[in-house]
Amino acid sequence: MENVKIAKLIRNGETVLGMEFGSTRIKAVLIDAAGNPLASGSHGWENRLENQIWTYSLTDIKEGLQDCYAKLKQDVQEKYGETLKRVAAMGFSGMMHGYMAFDAQDQLLVPFRTWRNTMTEQAAKELSETFSFNIPQRWSVAHLYQAILNGESHVSQISFVTTLAGYIHWQLTGEKVVGVGEAAGMFPIDSNTNDYDAAMAAKFDTLLLEKGLNYHLTDIFPKVLAAGEKAGVLSETGAKLLDPAGDLEAGILLCPPEGDAGTGMTATNSVAVRTGNVSAGTSVFAMIVLEQALSKYYEEIDMVTTPDGKPVAMVHCNNCTSDLNAWVGLFGEALEAFGVKPDMDTLYGTLYRKALEGDADCGGLLAYNYFSGESITGFEEGRPLFVRRPDSKFNLANFMRVHLLTSLGALKAGMDILVKEEKVQIDKMLGHGGFFLTKGVGQRVMAAAMQTPVFVMETAGEGGAWGIALLAAYMIGKAEGQTLPDYLNTVIFHGEEGSVMQPDAADVEGFETFMKDYKAGLAIERAAVEQLR
Repeated sequence: MENVKIAKLIRNGETVLGMEFGSTRIKAVLIDAAGNPLASGSHGWENRLENQIWTYSLTDIKEGLQDCYAKLKQDVQEKYGETLKRVAAMGFSGMMHGYMAFDAQDQLLVPFRTWRNTMTEQAAKELSETFSFNIPQRWSVAHLYQAILNGESHVSQISFVTTLAGYIHWQLTGEKVVGVGEAAGMFPIDSNTNDYDAAMAAKFDTLLLEKGLNYHLTDIFPKVLAAGEKAGVLSETGAKLLDPAGDLEAGILLCPPEGDAGTGMTATNSVAVRTGNVSAGTSVFAMIVLEQALSKYYEEIDMVTTPDGKPVAMVHCNNCTSDLNAWVGLFGEALEAFGVKPDMDTLYGTLYRKALEGDADCGGLLAYNYFSGESITGFEEGRPLFVRRPDSKFNLANFMRVHLLTSLGALKAGMDILVKEEKVQIDKMLGHGGFFLTKGVGQRVMAAAMQTPVFVMETAGEGGAWGIALLAAYMIGKAEGQTLPDYLNTVIFHGEEGSVMQPDAADVEGFETFMKDYKAGLAIERAAVEQLR
């Protein structure tokens, strides 16, 4: 009977579609008005290194878009016996930042430069100093200015610069717009206006003029829209692009295209001030919604916004669980040598829980999880490292504990700037990612690191496609004057926050002691990088 009701919603065009272009997977999800996922589709893809540039081709993007939608459409047909022809609204999201530059004839001038490229060091440094605002290398304006500094011939032909999400939205609607959260990964945003910071834009225009370029930043960057605003409709051309079979009808409303940071905040219900979310897996990042701007800029802190324009401080670290995973793999290999074939979930759970038996300060053990460089602590390369004093308490519990704590070491160094120096107030953090899979362990360690309650939702994991679908649903479903946080709380999450773990005083004190060793021992890590080539 439930499927009959859903089939009617689909037939009547009362569902909402969201699609996100991640770095390895494109995912689409169809939801109802309450945010419940009804059907999904996905498409795997990989960036490629061409002429030392990490990129995806326009063909990759088009084929991925169409295949992902086709699989969603097939899922709808198989589950509900309906051909997907119309939806109430849709939204598109993508990995943030990067550089897609087009000429006046809408031709791509150079291959898409993704966020992964670290080729803009000079531009990022000069712009950060000019603006007194941290401009990371992956931001669109850093890519544009580096191309100008490099004297690349295409810069004089630029008519439009956008991101992956902005490009897809443009192709489907003809509208050159982005959501404010996505825009905040292109150029600094003024949260009072939900637009590019006018004073910084004027400074950038002066730099353009000095380089002999006669366009302005606002001429070539997309228009900025906030969550809840209408961002155009699916054109006839766009409908055929998305669904070459011709079943999809034009005229569908689209919400502003957003980046993966904004959709992640939405999907974890962490868009209200004094809340945040932390994603911990291979890499780790935390995003805190601020009550007010920071007093100054820090190289360790990226400033972005929520989809409705509130300032967000982001601490992003390249390394989290890779070294921890390698050690768990080694213990599994040791067991196999004794003829025991361990179940990996059981092995992880057992070793993670063992860490809770260790000393709060890890008994004087020290480790670094740097598989790659870590900008927070000033490393361009990394070397995984474990070291101990002769009198350290070397046992399995402390060994596992130190690898859990060091997974968050760089993150805590960045978070300490916000909490201790800027006195940022955090009421709660929502955790998601593989670090939290063993119930009560990663959550407890994170609570100690953040010194704030950490929530983990059983459903935290619907992902960015769901997040952008929720933003599309908000656009058409919000009550008069209803804010995004209120909509998510009342319509989607119904006040459910998941399981919570408060910071334990002994854990907090132990983490602080560990961090003293961690910071002092960075000289050991530096020596390892320099000597182990």
